[in-house]
Amino acid sequence: MSLLLDEKLNEQLQKNHEPLIDAIKKVVRIPSIIDEDSKEFAFGEDIDKALKETLNICESLGFKTYCDPEGYYGYAEIGEGEELVGVLGHLDVVPVGSLEEWANDPFDPVIKDGKLYGRGTQDDKGPTLASLYAAKSLMDMGIEFNKRLRFIFGTDEENLWRGIAKYVEKEEKPSMGFTPDSRFPLIYAEKGLLQLHLEGENETSLNLKGGDAFNSVPAGIVYKDKEQEKLKSKLKELGFEYKEVDGGIQVIGKAVHAQEAENGINAISRLAIALKGIGTDSKAIDFIAEEIKEDAFATNIFGNCEDEDSGKLKFNIGKINIGEKEQISIDIRIPVTADKEEVVAKLSKKAKLYGLEYKEYDWLKSIYIPKDHFLIKTLLDVYQDVTGDTESEPISSGGATYARAIDNCVAFGAVLPGREKVEHKPNEYINLEDLAVAMEIYAKAIYKITR
Repeated sequence: MSLLLDEKLNEQLQKNHEPLIDAIKKVVRIPSIIDEDSKEFAFGEDIDKALKETLNICESLGFKTYCDPEGYYGYAEIGEGEELVGVLGHLDVVPVGSLEEWANDPFDPVIKDGKLYGRGTQDDKGPTLASLYAAKSLMDMGIEFNKRLRFIFGTDEENLWRGIAKYVEKEEKPSMGFTPDSRFPLIYAEKGLLQLHLEGENETSLNLKGGDAFNSVPAGIVYKDKEQEKLKSKLKELGFEYKEVDGGIQVIGKAVHAQEAENGINAISRLAIALKGIGTDSKAIDFIAEEIKEDAFATNIFGNCEDEDSGKLKFNIGKINIGEKEQISIDIRIPVTADKEEVVAKLSKKAKLYGLEYKEYDWLKSIYIPKDHFLIKTLLDVYQDVTGDTESEPISSGGATYARAIDNCVAFGAVLPGREKVEHKPNEYINLEDLAVAMEIYAKAIYKITR
């Protein structure tokens, strides 16, 4: 961009910053958590509302929009030409967990100390809308796009990706693009994502249920069965935090995204270890307490499974349900060079010893784009030009983003290096100064890749 265009762009970005914040608040107010039991909507009424509200915003900004009649996806488009460039975002969010850990209502966004708080502000409503308003700033300058630019909105990214799968099945696929759903400078490799259940018959009287999602380290679980006094003594002995609640004991953990499970505290694992310590036996409890413990790498099963590009295998017990049967819900992030079938074989063999059967729930293969690829080089150049940061390198991630949905696509921002990633955590927020920087990066990136 020329110096004159730079000045005009900065002027338009500043004008669009407050409207962007208002739009984020509007969409964050919709509690778009998946509802699998909905009969009328693909993923529940709230996700449908979030999709339609976002498309209404797009229309008001001058985009042509389309909403899938089944409610699986929507998109907004601007520009001319045969080639299609995509920006892929998602409008669903993970459950909020314990409301006690939130300083404010997660769906009533508030600004405090330069941060906008609310579920979805960082993952992924805030960054998705930032890229949209970045394009709007270019439009306000009279910039004509030489390629068609399409914002694609998915609806169950935090679950089975059925929304984006339906888009890929039915619609034109972009030739390249990015998803604003991770970190800057950009992600060139993403681990394989395997989600599964280990299941077996419940041959005990134990009843237990806890955890919110495969991809979130559980921050707490409540135990209301027998031997509570013994359990409290064991938790104290182990140094595991807990509190007494109505009719039971809540083991306290620390919620983080499953891709960084080693930085969290898994409440389910801690409860299983304590229960095993007081003589409570079950297939699931024994497996967790003996094979996993608090090891987020599951070294006892997989050994040292890692590679240079993407690091260690990550293992998260996201949910447990012991009732008519025993079920553990697990999220595994597999290094890009590791063999998924070998991982499955090792886990299945170990689980079988406990009477548990492996049942696959979802699999997303890893992605790897060489650092000398045109898209990587272009986006990195833009990031460096805006921030002056020439030291941060393209990174690999354990996260699973929509970059896997199409070829020649990478995760690009919106969290700046050194900033905290608070997705899936209580008190999720987006830093408003950083949001302005991200808008400029996205505007210049869109300008370049639509030339």
